[in-house]
Amino acid sequence: MKLVRYGIACKEKPGLIDKSGALRDLSSVINDIDAQALSREGRARLASIDTNTLPLVAGEPRFGAPVAHVGKFICVGLNYSEHAAETGAPIPEQPILFMKATSAITGPNDGVIIPQGSVKTDWEVELGVVIGETARSVSVEQALSHVAGYAVINDLSEREFQLEHGGQWVKGKSCDSFGPIGPWLVTADDVPDPQKLDLWLEVNGHRYQNGNTRTMIFGVAKLVSYISRYMTLLPGDVISTGTPSGVGLGQKPPTYLRAGDVIELGIEGLGTQRQQVHAHPND
Repeated sequence: MKLVRYGIACKEKPGLIDKSGALRDLSSVINDIDAQALSREGRARLASIDTNTLPLVAGEPRFGAPVAHVGKFICVGLNYSEHAAETGAPIPEQPILFMKATSAITGPNDGVIIPQGSVKTDWEVELGVVIGETARSVSVEQALSHVAGYAVINDLSEREFQLEHGGQWVKGKSCDSFGPIGPWLVTADDVPDPQKLDLWLEVNGHRYQNGNTRTMIFGVAKLVSYISRYMTLLPGDVISTGTPSGVGLGQKPPTYLRAGDVIELGIEGLGTQRQQVHAHPND
């Protein structure tokens, strides 16, 4: 299934994309794409519905992030060896974890706002993992059974804030609009192997990132298991699993986003995003 949330920001309705590609409204079935809907029982209930009985949604409404009420937005740093190399960092021996503020979450095609005073706003296409079942110290073998589905994430980053302002990376990762998710959540049963997905990103039509999740240093199962040792993962939590090489920081010379730029990115089977970049209103 492809689960979506559509409509005006902060007032999105739940929906799904049927086999013909049409948007169907789920409001009569569930309140939102939330922890209850993402549970094993909730997904089974949605899968049993005859989608032809659901109302069609006319037009092309805005898509919001396909997960409501995200509790934790957990990110993994330097999880592709070529990306670690382009940033001058050693290949990590254990997953590097940091948090991204949930206030950064936006829809997949909403505008990206360059933070006030920023000169180093960067892009990162990443595979997002959405938790469906509570995970606490789970084994690698059992880890994927706790995953509800997958989505495209643009882990936008302000490199000066991240690397030159001291402390942890979270300052450079949590600016408003820095967490586009979607367009939809593809349930785990429709993603046979999350380690065999092509992912790409372009800015103004130029292809900067072109990778595959098979080259992750730590795969999805390992990450879910590892993170669950340090914190309980709850339904609706999101894990952004790292980016392949090709970020702006790694260009020679480094290349960063400017107002008017257009970012397009996607992951095989999970859809695409498109964002227009805007200057901060106070700049």
